[in-house]
Amino acid sequence: EMAQPFNLCGYEVFSSASIGIALSTEGYTRAEDILRDADTAMYRAKALGKARHEMFDREMHTQANEALTLETDLRRAVERQEFVVHYQPIVELATGRISGFEALVRWQHPKHGLLSPAKFIPMAEETGLIVPIGEWILGESCRQMRLWQEQFPTYPPLTISVNLSGKQFAQAGSVKHIKQVLHETNLDPRSLKLEIRESAVMENIETAAGMLKQLRALGVKLSMDDFGTGYSSLSYLNRFPISTLNIDRSFIKEMADQDENAAIVRTIIMLAQTLEMDVVAEGIETEDQVTQLQALGCEFGQGYFFSEPISRENATRFLSDTGRCVLNLPIYDDFEPLQFVTTVQ
Repeated sequence: EMAQPFNLCGYEVFSSASIGIALSTEGYTRAEDILRDADTAMYRAKALGKARHEMFDREMHTQANEALTLETDLRRAVERQEFVVHYQPIVELATGRISGFEALVRWQHPKHGLLSPAKFIPMAEETGLIVPIGEWILGESCRQMRLWQEQFPTYPPLTISVNLSGKQFAQAGSVKHIKQVLHETNLDPRSLKLEIRESAVMENIETAAGMLKQLRALGVKLSMDDFGTGYSSLSYLNRFPISTLNIDRSFIKEMADQDENAAIVRTIIMLAQTLEMDVVAEGIETEDQVTQLQALGCEFGQGYFFSEPISRENATRFLSDTGRCVLNLPIYDDFEPLQFVTTVQ
């Protein structure tokens, strides 16, 4: 009956209910305890898709306590700046030269050691702490890149790619903050690439288009991250001032075994070339993948085949030892971008 529509001021309104249930037979002695556990079960119902019911069990209580502890620790981590940035090389596939790095955050937890983003980024997104964390990453990465450019002066200069979360992207003061960081670090805006997930862009096309134009006006470059996994419309893609498409690692991983994924990778590369965009293949792990991507005309790649994300100290040694050339890649004899004509509507 809750799913049935009802009339409100002449409008038909639909509602749903998420219900949490805790049984009084479980040995409760205080009313507030059973209400707390029913509330915990209700939030589990919401998290699993809403409009459903969930029975409380002890595992829920454990998970709720763990989540609360994580949130508390995360807030302290922001205050104490317990985060570190690791850097993963982005390689020009035609030459094997390092073109830049992607900045990837890690949490140096005082008790649990170095934590990967998967352990805390979802909580940071949920609580909004991703905004101050993201702002810190941007400043730290830009400062480090400016030091590397001074230490390893080459042309074209090294670039730094930094993820811009959906909440940062929607933040009113983001453009002003990015401009301030560039000024304070004295980094050439053309050396900064902001990676934005396509889901964040497609949530509100008109607002996103305006935001992207403001960012591009600063002189920074814009990358659409994890391209192909979301729901972007090709008819809108050429309206955005995007300079790079990042092919999601899931397509690269299965490229050799599944013709469909290889076709998707080929199509993305061709699309990018038509729109005069660069392409970065993420998650490269084998030499065969490098060879296949070279044959398709993919310009840049990153992944564990070249290097895992490494500390700034190791990245500095990496640049010094390699002379900015990662290794002698198996260069594809006829490497050149594919030529074709198509129309995007």
